[in-house]
Amino acid sequence: MVVRTHTGAVSGIGAVMVTVEVSITGGGLGLYLVGLPDNAVKESEQRVRSAFENSGYKMTARKCVVNLAPADLRKEGSGFDLPIAVAILAATEQLEAAELEDSVFVGELSLDGSIRGVKGVLPVVAEARSQGFKKIYVPHDNIMEAAVVEGIEAYAVGSLKELAAALCGETKLEPTCSAMPNMSEEQAYVDDFADVKGQAHVKRALEIAAAGGHNVIMIGPPGSGKTMLARRMPSILPPMSMEEALETTKIHSVAGKLGASRGLMSHRPFRAPHHLASPVALIGGGQNPQPGEVSLAHNGVLFLDELPEFGHGVLEVLRQPLEDKHISIARARYAVDYPSNFTLVASMNPCPCGYYNHPTKECSCSPAAVHRYLGRVSGPLMDRIDLHVEVTPVGREELSSELSSEPSSVVRERVISARRIQAERFKGLGIHTNTMMSSAMLRRFCPLSAAARRLLDAAMERLQLSARAYDRIIKVARTIADLAGVEDIEPQHISEAIGYRSLDRESWGR
Repeated sequence: MVVRTHTGAVSGIGAVMVTVEVSITGGGLGLYLVGLPDNAVKESEQRVRSAFENSGYKMTARKCVVNLAPADLRKEGSGFDLPIAVAILAATEQLEAAELEDSVFVGELSLDGSIRGVKGVLPVVAEARSQGFKKIYVPHDNIMEAAVVEGIEAYAVGSLKELAAALCGETKLEPTCSAMPNMSEEQAYVDDFADVKGQAHVKRALEIAAAGGHNVIMIGPPGSGKTMLARRMPSILPPMSMEEALETTKIHSVAGKLGASRGLMSHRPFRAPHHLASPVALIGGGQNPQPGEVSLAHNGVLFLDELPEFGHGVLEVLRQPLEDKHISIARARYAVDYPSNFTLVASMNPCPCGYYNHPTKECSCSPAAVHRYLGRVSGPLMDRIDLHVEVTPVGREELSSELSSEPSSVVRERVISARRIQAERFKGLGIHTNTMMSSAMLRRFCPLSAAARRLLDAAMERLQLSARAYDRIIKVARTIADLAGVEDIEPQHISEAIGYRSLDRESWGR
C-alpha cells in the first residue's frame, strides 16, 4: 500500500509542493529514502525512529521506501521529518486519517517526539493555498508566520502524539488566526530625527533619498553623526504596502530571521553588515542557498558604514542588485533569484586620517593619499549612488541648543505625499520611484525648460562634473520637484540637485 502526505520545499523565496510517498513491502529490511535528499533529510530516519520509540509508536520491520516527489528536485532541510513520520504511521496502520490529501505538514522532529520550528514556512503556506490545500500543520515556533496567509487553516502542533491524536479525531485543534497589522498606521521608531541637532542639509538629502528611492553616500570626519543619521532613515520611509510586507516577510522566513512571536513584518528592514562581511554574506547563496544582506534589506535600507573598508570584491557584487533590483545566483547545483529593491545608505571618511575638509582639524594626508582612499570605491559603483553629501561636525552651540528639531513624523508625511505623486505618474509601468526611471522615461517625465537646461549644462562645464552625473541630477531634481508639489522641474530644483554631486567633481580632494 502506498500512502501520500504533502509538504513543501523552498526555492528562492517561493516554494514547490513535495509529495511524500511511503510504501511498505517485503523483500528487505530498513528504511530507504529516495528523491534527491540532502544530508539533513537523510538523517531524518534516525530522528523519526527515536521519535516513534519515545512517543509509543513502532517502526516497521519490513522494507519501507520513502520517495520525495518530484524526484529530480533537490530536497534540503529538516522540515521533511513531520510529513515522513505521518506517512509512515498511516502506512503501518498506526494512524487512521482521512484528511491527509487536503493537508500539508512541515516540521522537524526532536528525539523525544516534540516538533521544532524550521525555516521558510511562509512560502510553503502560500504555495499550499495556491495549490488548493485546506489545512497546514506547523510547529508552534512557526504558527505566527503561517497564520498570515488567508484562505488556508493553520494549526500549531507541539508533538507527534498531539498531531496523531488530532488527525484521528481524538482531540480537536483550533486554527490560529493572525491579526493583520494596519500598514497605514503611524509606525513607532526608537530613533527619530528630532534627536539630531543641526545637520539640516544632511536631513534634507535623506528626505530626498527617501522620497525618490535614491541611494546616498555621506562623507565626513569621525564623530560628525553619519551613523546616527543613517539609522534614522527608516523612520521617514513610507509604510509598506501589504504586497511589500508579504514579500519582505517571505525573505526573512526563508533566512530564519522571523522568530517565534513574529508574523507579518510591518516595519521596513534596516540592515547594517560589518565591513568584514564576505561577498556571499552580502549577496546570498552558499552551499545551501540563503538570502544575503541585500535581500534581507529588500523594501528597506542597506547601510554600509565605512564603505572603503569593505573588500573590493564585496563592493563590486553590489552593482547588479543596485541596477536590476534583484540578484540572480547561479551555481553548479542550483540557480535562485532573490529580490533586492533596497535604498543604499553609505558613509565614509574623506581620507585615511578622516579630517580632510574638517573646519578645525588639519588633515595629514597628501592629495595622492586622499585620491587612493576614494579610489577604493569604484566609479561604476559610485555611478549608482545619486546623492553625495558632505557632513561636517556640529558646533557646540548647536549641540547645547534647546530648540527642538523637526520630528521624523513630519518629514515622513512629505515623503508619503511625494511617493503618491510618483505612484500616479508611473501607474502601469512596473516602477514606483523616480530612481527607477529608464532613459526613455526620463525624457518623457522630466522635460527641462530652456533655463533649467542652460543651468545644468553650465554646471557640468564649470564644476567639471562627470558625464555619468547628468541623468542622476535630473532624477534627483524630479524628486525635489515632487516634494515641492510642482509639475515642472525648475532651475532651483536643478541647482539643489547639482549640490549633491560633490564626489563627481574633478577638483574634489585636490
